Order: sequence, then structure tokens, then C-alpha cells
Amino acid sequence: MLHKKIHLLITAVLLHFAFPVFSTGGKKGFQVKEKTEPGVSQKILFKETPVYKNPKADLEQRVKDLLGRMTLEEKVGQISALLGWEMYEKGGAKIGVSAKFRQAIKERHIGMLWATLRADPWTKKTLSNGLSPYESALATNALQKYTLENTRLGIPLFIAEECPHGHMAIGTTVFPTSIGQGSTWNPDLIKKMASAIAREARVQGAHIGYGPVLDLAREPRWSRVEETYGEDPILNGEMGIAMVQGFQGSDLKSGANIISTLKHFTAYGVPEGGHNGGSVNSGPRELYQSYLSPFRSAVKAGAQSVMTAYNSVDGVPCSANPFLLKDVLRNQWGFNGFTVSDLGSIEGVFMTHRVAANPAEAAALAMNSGLDADLGGNGFNKGLIESVKQGRVSEARLDSAVANLLRLKFKMGLFEKPYVDASLAKTTVGTPEHIKLARQVARESIVLLKNKNNVLPLKSDFKKIAVIGPNADNLYNQLGDYTAPQRDESVVTVLEGIRARAGKGISVDYVKGCAVRDTSSSNIAEAVRLSRNSDITILVLGGSSARDFKTEYISTGAAKVSEEKQGAIPDMESGEGFDRMSLDLLGKQTELLKAVLATGKPVAVVMIEGRPLNLNLAEEQADAILTAWYPGQEGGNAIADVLFGDYNPAGRLPISVPVSVGQLPVYYNYKSPGKHNYVEGSSKPLYSFGYGLSFSSFKYSELSANVEETENKLIVKVRVRVKNNSEREGDEVVQLYFRDDISSVVSADKQLAKFNRVHFMPGEEKLVEFLLDAADLALYNRTLKQVVEPGSFTLMTGGSSDNLPLSTRIQVKGTHFITP
Repeated sequence: MLHKKIHLLITAVLLHFAFPVFSTGGKKGFQVKEKTEPGVSQKILFKETPVYKNPKADLEQRVKDLLGRMTLEEKVGQISALLGWEMYEKGGAKIGVSAKFRQAIKERHIGMLWATLRADPWTKKTLSNGLSPYESALATNALQKYTLENTRLGIPLFIAEECPHGHMAIGTTVFPTSIGQGSTWNPDLIKKMASAIAREARVQGAHIGYGPVLDLAREPRWSRVEETYGEDPILNGEMGIAMVQGFQGSDLKSGANIISTLKHFTAYGVPEGGHNGGSVNSGPRELYQSYLSPFRSAVKAGAQSVMTAYNSVDGVPCSANPFLLKDVLRNQWGFNGFTVSDLGSIEGVFMTHRVAANPAEAAALAMNSGLDADLGGNGFNKGLIESVKQGRVSEARLDSAVANLLRLKFKMGLFEKPYVDASLAKTTVGTPEHIKLARQVARESIVLLKNKNNVLPLKSDFKKIAVIGPNADNLYNQLGDYTAPQRDESVVTVLEGIRARAGKGISVDYVKGCAVRDTSSSNIAEAVRLSRNSDITILVLGGSSARDFKTEYISTGAAKVSEEKQGAIPDMESGEGFDRMSLDLLGKQTELLKAVLATGKPVAVVMIEGRPLNLNLAEEQADAILTAWYPGQEGGNAIADVLFGDYNPAGRLPISVPVSVGQLPVYYNYKSPGKHNYVEGSSKPLYSFGYGLSFSSFKYSELSANVEETENKLIVKVRVRVKNNSEREGDEVVQLYFRDDISSVVSADKQLAKFNRVHFMPGEEKLVEFLLDAADLALYNRTLKQVVEPGSFTLMTGGSSDNLPLSTRIQVKGTHFITP
């Protein structure tokens, strides 16, 4: 028997060396595997599959096993996201990896790429040298294949992409920018849109979508207003929930969903003077009540990634802020995903904020504060490796950061299915269904601000239509920032939309008039002649976030504003890096507006813009005004739908439109006491938050509220009757606000609690119901506990924050604390 055992052992050893299987780790053990040769079936012994490669193993055991096999350099590489568009090569029909990528894999052991499929002037990727959706899938597959075959542990890459209003890649669907999405006041529609964006990104090999942006936009001079949902924490929070649910779905392994990265944590949208990335001085109560609130809602909805902001809050940079990243996000909210820096913001800890002396100190400060991953790849890198070796960052803290990313790679099933089916990209991206959805989002985002004597919809006797203005026939100006190059046929401009809808018997003529910014040439006189000879003028003004190849960009991708210009000045006056001193129309647009208005013919002003611009003259003299923000590729069709009455507008402002920059900040939910007027005029904005007109009219009646209260529960059931008093079907955005009448700390004069976009047939009446709980009425008291205090609350409802015809008062008897 002993001789037999020795013989079996020798046989096993010989078989092992005859058929070696190279393990990626150091675990010992054997398992039986079939090796089949023609006509022969035999069993051989070899080293067992590592736990981390076993899909049936417990998730945390897989993470622990993989971490235990990694070197320090591999761990730091895993949390470093390099610029992805430099990592592939395109030669004719062949897509492969670049030398830079091979070097990054060999020397940096990287685990993540960012903006691999991005195309724009900054990346210098165009329609000719960029990637089609099919080529994108081939490229990401090639990157994954090289990584798996040329690394010791075979950890698949995470590929992160910009996805705020469509995947920022060639051939994808371009939806309205976020400020337009916020104007829909329709989270269900935005969830559907986010799901479409996720499908388009995932089939091309992406895993992470950057978005939504949850910053409150209370400073319209700031360059990135277009990326936000507006000024209110409740509206922003609801839109954030919709985006997270649409992106992530219920199963990250679905092949159609991506991880949602919330931006920018936090208070990024209220920089001093409107300077992008400028410091923010907010007390902790306002931070919790307003700026953190949308993020909390999105985290509770399951968001798996959070990006830090460039700014500091009360003197502490967000990328090295343990209060935000550890106390609030992890400990109070229970966040279990990963945090990531904005591009270059770790370097900013010592280069711009100057709270660290060198890169290693900045890396240690960020890591110890709770930041997990480095976007750009230069913030952690050697500095973090040095800090770990010197003991300034513990290996346990580093392991925690790496685990937060690895856990999601396992949850997405990337170790089992790292590749995508490239053929699906041909049939999934930019589909007719998605284009139709883009048109619907654009239609619902349009806000009708003025309609004197019901000049809109356009009358049947308007046979000559003049279309004038710098944004009437400029496809890139209506797309917004974070948009890839487009083929002309993919985008419908305002002029094209009007011409397509007008049909026979109606002449539609066009004169540009002037540029958005450039004053070197214009044809205002020709525009006036056209307007005089027409029945109505559609004057398309505003701004632009369209990047061009003449613009300079800093390392973060933000545009660089140069005082010295050679040749024509580009239109770009909004978008990352383009902060404003005023909100006036630039170039000769005001001159054009005055000249066209002076003709005495009906004028409908259409604003294509990324931020609220000065509309005082248009409000005084134009017959109609609507803002479409940046409406996306179907914007021209959507605007024509509204102008001709094929769609009844119901968009509502998510941000107040000021009369003057001297009023700033001007947002509806200001704290008591109420604002008083200035010497020069009113303190009220030109148009308030929640404002918007319709071709229909609605009447509110019978507001009631019933309080159900126990020691541990507070429910308020609110009902209001709303009737469509017109002969046209349409939507009404029913808005419910509240005021805490007497509170232990100063609270808002009014605060949005709930809203509902409801469709009505002509003459239809509906009972609209809202259900409030304690969290909807809570404030942060003097000890920063979120609580509903006993006392009276006033509930108000109507169609705008400054038009609330009905109100009622409720009483809360007990104290109700909210669990974080």
C-alpha cells in the first residue's frame, strides 16, 4: 500500500510538470480538470483556480483574495484612471492598443481609463480619426484583451465615460443638457433617457458614466450652470435619483447598465464671483440643508460612485476633506461605493489650494481623508507609493480604497465577461427610438416665458416667416458642452425644424444677422429688411458652449479664456471655464434685437443658452419668448413643434432669471427675513423658479391636508383639485411648497416639497395628491440634527414659486428626528 501511494504521488508530480498551468497567485492546492485529446479523455492535476476568479465564491472573499495577491504598485495602479483617448490606435479598419497603453500597463499597472471614447477639440479626436460606435467596442475589447493577457493578475479595466446628456462619443444620441432636463420637471422621462444613455455607453465597452451633476446653480455667472438641474435641492435630488436608477438599473451585470458617478461633491455651483472652482464659504447647516441634500438622495437611491469637486468648503479642499468623504458620505449615509477625484484635483491640493507642500503630501492627505481613486493618474502614483512606504498612509487604508473599486468590478461580472459584443453597437447606438426620445425630452424642456396676445402657436395666416439670429442655424451651438463632433445630418437646427414643419404655402427665409460674440461682421440691415417683409420673425439668440479647435484648454479640459484673439472670435461664452461678469447678450445681439423689434412686426424670441441671460428688453417689447436651453440634436424639431402648436409647452424654470447681476444671488428659497427692494428697482427676479406658461390655462381649488401622526411616524396627505380651463390638452406642473412658520433656526421663506407633471385633456379636472413624510418637512436644528419640530406649517400650491393661489396650515404635535 505504501509503495502504491508513493507511485501515485510521483505520477501526480510528473503530470503537473508535463502540463504546467501558471497560477496568477501564490495559493497552493490541486483540482481535477479534464484534458481532451483526439480519441482520449484523461484527468490531470494542476493548481486550483484562485478564489478571486471563482464566480461562485463569496464577493468579499474574492475581494480579499485578490487584494492579498497584489503588490503595492499594483494597488496604486488599480485606483489610477489615465486619459483613455491616448490608449488606442486606429489604422484604417484596424483598432489596437497604443504604445502608451502598453507602457502604462507595464509600468503603472493601471486599473481604469477615463474618456477613452471621448471626441472633441481638447482630445483632438474628430469624425475622421475618432471611433464609430462599432470601432469603440473593438477598441475597448482590444484594451481589455491586452490587459488580461499581459498582467500578472488579469484584472479587467474599468472604463469611465462622460454621460451627462448622452455618451460623449461619436454617433451617440445627444439629449438636452441638464438645465433643460431639469426644466421638464419629469423624473420618469429623465430616468428613461438615462437608461438609453447607459445602453449606448455599455455596448461600446464603458462601465462608468459620469453624471448626474447635482450642484445647486445659485450663481448664473458660473460657467457650468448648463450641467446642473437648477437652484433647488428637491428638484435636483429627484432628477439625480432618476439618473442613478436609469444608469444603474437593477443589475449591473445586465450588459445595458453603467455605474453612476455623482458630481461634484460638493457646493461647486456657488463659487465666489462665479469663478469656476472658486472657494465656497457655507456654514454646516446650509451645507446639509441645501448643497448635500441632492447627493444624499442619489446615494440613498444606490449611486455607486461620487466625484469630489475642485473647490474648497470653508477652507478645506473637497478632495482632501474627511468631513465630507468619511463623516458624511460613509458614516452618516452608509455609502459603499468608491470616491474619485475630479481631473487633477489631488494635484490641486498642493498646486492651487496650497495645503500640502508636495505631491506625496497631497496624495497622503487625499487618501487619508477618504478619497479612493485618482482621475488623471498623476495625483496618487509615485506620491502615494512613497507615502505608503514611509508610513504616512497605512496599507489598510489603501486596501480599503482598492477594495471599493474591485468590489464593483466583481459586481459587474467583468472577471467573467470582460468583453462586449461589438455587433450590438451598430444596432443599439443612435437608434430611431433614442432620437425620438431626445425629441420628447427637448419638447418637455422648453419653457414659454411670454406669449402676448397668444401670438403662439403661429397663426395659419402667417405665410411669410423670417428666421433670424446667430443660433438659428448653428448645429453645435444648440448641443452644449460635453458633446462629441456630429455629422450634419444628425442634428436638426431651429431653421431646419421650422422649414420641415412649415410645409407648402409658407415661405421661411433666413438671415443670420450677427454672431454670438464676434462683432467684426454682421448683416443686421439685411435682417431688418427680411423682418419687415415677413408676417412674423423668429429671432434665435443666446449663447454657446460649442468648443472649437482654436480654443486653448488647460490640463483639466476646461476652456482657457484668452484676452488676445486673432481672427474671428468663437461663439463660446458658456461651458466649463467660461465664467461671465455680466449676463447680457454678447456681440451685437442686443443691437440686432432692438432693430428687429423696431420693425413693429410680431417677434418671437427663442433663447438657445446654457445659463439665464438678460431678457429685460425682450420681456418689455417682444411678443413671445421661450427658452430651449441647449436642446440637443432634436432641438430644431422640438422648437418647431412648440411654435406651430403641435406640442403644448409645459416646461418650468429650474432656475430664476434675474433682472440684473446686482441682484445676485437671486433664488426663490431665500431665508427669512424677506428681501426688500433696491434703490434702482425691485429685488424680484424677472422670472422666478418654477415659472412657465402654457397654451392652456389651469385653475386650482379645494386644497386640503390631513395629518396622520404617531410617536414614530408623520404622514401628511395633501390634495388639490386642478382643472384645465382651455380647449387644448396639455401638461401642468403642480407644485407644492411649505413654510415652517416658527422654527428654532432661520428657515426658508418657502421650500419646494413635492411636484407632479400631470397631463390634462381639454376641460378635464383631476384631484392631484401628494404624500409628505417627516423628511419632507425637516430642518437641521441648532445641534445639526435633522428634525421636524412641533408647530404649524403652511402648505402652498400653484404653478410657480411666485404664483401659489392656495394655502392651508397644518399642525405637528410631536418632535420627529430623521435617521441619517
